Amino acid sequence: MNFVAVLLSLLVGLFILLGSLISIFYKNNKKFTDFSISIAFGVIVGLIILEILPETFEVLNEEIGVIRSIASIVILILIGITMLKILDLFIPHHEHELHVHNKNSLNKNHNQHLHHIGLISSFAVIVHNIIEGMSLYLVTNSSISSGLFLFIGIGLHNIPMGLVIASTLISSNYTKSKTLKLSLIVSLSTFLGGLVMLLLGGVSNLVQGILLGLTLGMLIYISIFELMHQIYHMKDKKIPIIGIILGLLLLGISFVIELVM
Repeated sequence: MNFVAVLLSLLVGLFILLGSLISIFYKNNKKFTDFSISIAFGVIVGLIILEILPETFEVLNEEIGVIRSIASIVILILIGITMLKILDLFIPHHEHELHVHNKNSLNKNHNQHLHHIGLISSFAVIVHNIIEGMSLYLVTNSSISSGLFLFIGIGLHNIPMGLVIASTLISSNYTKSKTLKLSLIVSLSTFLGGLVMLLLGGVSNLVQGILLGLTLGMLIYISIFELMHQIYHMKDKKIPIIGIILGLLLLGISFVIELVM
């Protein structure tokens, strides 16, 4: 079972690479970027509310009780947000407010902002995927059939992650080869989580809860300060509405599959 668990943790990350390939070879980059950002926003918000937050509380509650769990989650979220904010400061050429006076400057700053989103999204998704790889390994090691269903569920919401990472980087004039390399690194992060579990034999519930809490903060930062910022400035308001609904539907399908387990 160890081999199957590690193999699934490797394959599930490739869904991110699949999303990146779709984004790279789709011609209408602007609309597709907006659409993929909207999908990712729906998926991330859904994950925060329906999966990661409840799971973090459940894991920590078993270890340290209700009151301490709530306090710890708040602190971990703040730390996760701060981590990405610090990373934000070290990424050059990033402007949230586009104080420009001509079209060229506007396009340049817009591209720099998309580049920024792609990089910090990659960082947060890597951390998130390492944890998912650990979880997938544990489930598969207990039951191969349950692991397969979880594999499908995780894979479904990994595709929009690949879409937003690649489409934002490509739109910011990142080369296709560099985008694919970064997408591959992100894809392999789930495998890293499975490999860590194989080598260490698992992690304590407390450590897993801490990692989930930090990931929660990172995803909150991305959804509110990055993706929502882009959605707010989209001219065609139909695109974000459809994208967010589709993202939530993809997430809903993955939950249904997990419930069938």
